[in-house]
Amino acid sequence: MIEIHYVTFDCAQPYELATFWRDAAGLEFHPATGEEDDEVLLLGPINLLFIKVPEGKSVKNRVHVDVTGSDDSTRDQEVERLLGLGATVQADRRKPDGGGWVTMLDPEGNEFCVCQGKAELEAVKAGAGQA
Repeated sequence: MIEIHYVTFDCAQPYELATFWRDAAGLEFHPATGEEDDEVLLLGPINLLFIKVPEGKSVKNRVHVDVTGSDDSTRDQEVERLLGLGATVQADRRKPDGGGWVTMLDPEGNEFCVCQGKAELEAVKAGAGQA
């Protein structure tokens, strides 16, 4: 069995991108982090590492993260909060029945999906149990 050490983002501006993800996910900078560092580490349940690279992003991510809000936030609330932090919507896959997700881009264009929150999923399960 392996243990995931970091999820790494190649990027042009590590500190700025890490700041977006810190604010989005509630993570903490590694104590030795400096604004001019070429590598910036965020500490959390899964550590995120941001490394400065010379080339820009040119194609769709082969790996992306799916995120949900906290226990009491909805997918739609998280989409709005992330827009306020600098993310953009790439594709809106929400369904009329409340299912689906929203594919967003972080400030450097990395794709991630915002899925239904825990409370929303519990409500769907409870509704399915009543049928």
